[in-house]
Amino acid sequence: MITAARTIGRHGVRDGAIILLMFRHGLRTAELVALKWAQVDLSGGYIEIQRVKHGHDSIHPLRSPELRALRQIKRDYPETQYVFVSERKAPLSTRTIRHIVARAAEKAGISEPVHPHQLRHACGYYLASQGHDTRAIQDYLGHKNIHHTVRYTQMSPIRFESFWKD
Repeated sequence: MITAARTIGRHGVRDGAIILLMFRHGLRTAELVALKWAQVDLSGGYIEIQRVKHGHDSIHPLRSPELRALRQIKRDYPETQYVFVSERKAPLSTRTIRHIVARAAEKAGISEPVHPHQLRHACGYYLASQGHDTRAIQDYLGHKNIHHTVRYTQMSPIRFESFWKD
């Protein structure tokens, strides 16, 4: 989807970065559209995630693909307070984000409709499949209640892989 988003329209870098950040940081649409440059440290390589729905805020590291995309966005849209903006320098709406994600999924050949919150779920399932601790995933996604996190680990049989060593 990221690759597909990069090939669509005049804002490919921005749109690809939207999908990348939503997936890698488990961002909700409202968290993404509210993201400001003051929360991003490009030289230190971190991002402050301010969670909605009474979630726990956290600081996440940024990796090379994210840093490259964010630096390009900063060059393409200078002097804006928000990271993801329209041509008129206004923050993108949640409706626009839904459209960007759906369009990228379609271009990527995904036959089922895709909505932005599925990227957050994909983040949780990916982290669980990599064997990360449920409490760490809870903190990463900003869940106040661990019951919202266990859905990701319940589906992952990988957590049993190290139980027996034959």
